[in-house]
Amino acid sequence: MPELPEVQALSERLSDALTGARFAAVEPLAFSALKTVAPSPEVLVGRRVEAVGRRGKFLIFDAEDLRMLVHLSQGGRIDLLPASTGGRPRGGVVRFRFDREPVVLVKEFGTERKAGWWVLAFGDDGPLAKLGPEPFSEEFQDLVLNGSDSGRIHAMLRDQRQVAGIGRGYADDILHRSKLSPYRSLASLERPERERLLEAVRNVLSEALESERRRTGGLAAKLGDHFAVHGRYGTPCPVCGADLRRVSYQSHEVTYCPSCQTAGKILADRRLSRLVR
Repeated sequence: MPELPEVQALSERLSDALTGARFAAVEPLAFSALKTVAPSPEVLVGRRVEAVGRRGKFLIFDAEDLRMLVHLSQGGRIDLLPASTGGRPRGGVVRFRFDREPVVLVKEFGTERKAGWWVLAFGDDGPLAKLGPEPFSEEFQDLVLNGSDSGRIHAMLRDQRQVAGIGRGYADDILHRSKLSPYRSLASLERPERERLLEAVRNVLSEALESERRRTGGLAAKLGDHFAVHGRYGTPCPVCGADLRRVSYQSHEVTYCPSCQTAGKILADRRLSRLVR
């Protein structure tokens, strides 16, 4: 899933390419992907793109008195294409044309079909209203250093109401960097552990953003080539060399190092009948 580093870097590339351009056409390609009814998408046509930004995992196109949001969910990607591009591409979600190149094509891989877009009137935050603080904000710092959340840290980091922009991939890498079990709770952490967690959040995201800023064009099908542990189950831990382990859920996996994070304990795979705590 594209997370904060991928979406932030993409928003910067789109801002460089499209700030000042005017919408020339909006071409919905998947009916269910449009999440709003009014304003109608057609009213974007002719409006100038004043900025392209990000909040959480949402791309934000500010177009005069309107705002258009795009959320790529798990399998959403973006292609930047020449003006001659047409047809109905496989997995197409929506295509935006401007009075200059590039054409922006939102598409989606897989079968979940959860990528979406919104057209909002000025002052309407839509789904942004439910987002928690950004990871580099003072509000998030206060949450980490003083919060008492009793749920698992991995779930807390992925909860967009708690902190906006982190998903499965960077949650794995953050907890590995901070040497914390994904099953620990924020409430259980001592002050040094909290400080280590906050530092890991910001360093992991900053390093990933630096890497993503070297990307050109849209957002490729394959992401996460710079993950340290996420998706690398069965390979050696980059710190200690122990085999990385995983806990599998219905919709995702948690990857961790027993040596670095759980004092040698193996957290049983949820596909099994037993769970080691």
